[in-house]
Amino acid sequence: MQPRDFSLYGAVDLGARQAAAQRRQQAAQAGPSGPSAGEAGGAVIEVTEETFNSDVVERSRTVPVIIDLWAEWCGPCKQLSPVLEKLAAEAAGQWILAKVDVDANPQLSAALQVQSIPMVVAVLGGQLVDGFLGAMPEAQVRQWIGQVLAVAEKMGLAPAGQAAAVAEGDEAEDDLDAQALAGGPAGPGGPGAAAGGPPMPPGYAEARAAMERGDMDGAARAFETELAANPGDPVAKTGLAQVNLIRRVSSYDQAQARKEAAEHPGDVAAQIKVADIELATGRVEEAFNRLLGVVRRTTGEERDQARVHLVSLFEILPPRDQNVTKARSALSALLF
Repeated sequence: MQPRDFSLYGAVDLGARQAAAQRRQQAAQAGPSGPSAGEAGGAVIEVTEETFNSDVVERSRTVPVIIDLWAEWCGPCKQLSPVLEKLAAEAAGQWILAKVDVDANPQLSAALQVQSIPMVVAVLGGQLVDGFLGAMPEAQVRQWIGQVLAVAEKMGLAPAGQAAAVAEGDEAEDDLDAQALAGGPAGPGGPGAAAGGPPMPPGYAEARAAMERGDMDGAARAFETELAANPGDPVAKTGLAQVNLIRRVSSYDQAQARKEAAEHPGDVAAQIKVADIELATGRVEEAFNRLLGVVRRTTGEERDQARVHLVSLFEILPPRDQNVTKARSALSALLF
């Protein structure tokens, strides 16, 4: 499906827009119990031209977003939309369903190059992914969503529930990030020890103490123990990723690694080593671009090796870091 030549801009009469606006107003007045709240516990949202960037594009950087383009007069839409809403509820936050009324949002429809409705597309890492037209059977819709989630997993995108936890931990992760390139979480105060902040969890204190005495293996074990108790802890996850980076880089002969990468550009392992070194020395964009280049040039197992390592490096920085955002979008484009 490549809808590229048709635009609804200017083709929707004002009466249709007014009716759609009235429906939105009635839904808003209905409150949380109204139909716009959905039965998916927040997994179904209504999107407009004004909210598209925040509700779809930005959200897609941490969780897959599937867009359902529909209209009140569209019969097939009334068959497909309940299927999508049902699957969104069953997914329990693995992806978000964003519903767009094309009558009320003609400019957005034009931007998405809508050809006919119902039309369903996905957005991953800020990139639009082609979907399907028409009311497909539930089994086929499930299959397509499964393919979308498989690609999202390869990009390292977290399900919505995990994304919320990550967002809550962004401030702490930013603190960890600032310390990472200056010696990791063993910096002044360590993770979670900001003045006036909450008490530092025991696992963080243990990790800090281990790093202060140069025991990276002990620091890793402390973070692993914390993650075993709290698998969604974003600070512990980031801390472990940073410690593992330090451990790897400490084991490299950096001069030899750079020499091998320069002489053997097709050697994936050599490129991964230099990407580690670049990230550990603060050259984040260079590290990501190096591995994106490997993904671009390779296929099969080598390509997957570079992709998996790149995604693991994303975990070292906060999810909203501009370098991570840029690299995720580039990776999405390469995977498709």
